[in-house]
Amino acid sequence: MTLSLILVGSCATLSQKEKITAIKIKIAFNDKEIVKKYASTITSEELKVHVYDLTKDEFNGRMTGTKGHNAACAFIRDYYINEKISAPPKDDDYFQEIPKSYFSKKINASQNVIAYLKGKEKPEELLVISGHSDHEGVIDGEIYYGADDNGSGTSAIMEIAQAFKMAYDDGYKPKRSIAFLHATGEEIGLYGSRYYTEHPLFPIENTVANLNIDMVGRVDNRHSKNPNYIYIIGSDRLSTELHYISEAANATFSDLELDYKYNSENDPNRYFQRSDHYNFALKGVPTIFYFNGVHEDYTKPTDTADKLNYKLLEKRTRLIFSTAWYLANSEKRVVVDKKL
Repeated sequence: MTLSLILVGSCATLSQKEKITAIKIKIAFNDKEIVKKYASTITSEELKVHVYDLTKDEFNGRMTGTKGHNAACAFIRDYYINEKISAPPKDDDYFQEIPKSYFSKKINASQNVIAYLKGKEKPEELLVISGHSDHEGVIDGEIYYGADDNGSGTSAIMEIAQAFKMAYDDGYKPKRSIAFLHATGEEIGLYGSRYYTEHPLFPIENTVANLNIDMVGRVDNRHSKNPNYIYIIGSDRLSTELHYISEAANATFSDLELDYKYNSENDPNRYFQRSDHYNFALKGVPTIFYFNGVHEDYTKPTDTADKLNYKLLEKRTRLIFSTAWYLANSEKRVVVDKKL
């Protein structure tokens, strides 16, 4: 497997437009058919099974620190065990335990769930693919199922991990290591991702990028007539190159509309600050936040599994997989050329 970058001369004396052109030229997917082969293992049928499983009544809306969320975390861990995807070397039970004292609210101890594939050539470098596993629990006797928020992102990570493992077993081991992080406590303040970035299992300076998936199974009103889209947030905040890798992956494999409406630094919704990628960005790690926007069932008990668009979830997940493939296999790690 060779996924190379075509090197370009120094950009030191180039204009901004010329620099961007040089970046675009050097981004090359040389393993298109291999990427397509393993992306095709990500299916709407399997994604649907995962979302329905994650939104069972027995998980009671997956509120951080509750019995229901702990059971959901065990379910996610068992998935990785069954798929023979290993735990990180420093947390061999897949759980990164977070003590009760870490949470500012009356929340019990909780845990991030982390699975891991070791890189073949640059194992010390790490790509983190993340999404939160928690939701809002039971409020006034009603279960808040959180199918889109964030059953969709959780199921996407599971399918991406499975696709990478299939490639791994076939001899296409990624150059860099990959961590699949299911963060706890996002809904109550991004606690799980903050804890991970403060207590990383791998040095933050060796973390090349974070792809964060939070609500990717629905369509918002803005795109009701053309649902073939995904919001991209933060891709250019720390790395010009990451932004264009994302665009190249989409042009090569997915042909979604990449909507940057919420990427503005002046966005009043402040979505860039509102999901788990933000804690990585604060540490200088380039990030992309994948998001479908809010809808009529957002943060309501009616966010149920039957309302997701699974073919669209499949397409979006395949885009994230192809982007992750590039980041895990490029000759050089993505360049950080900006600061927050």
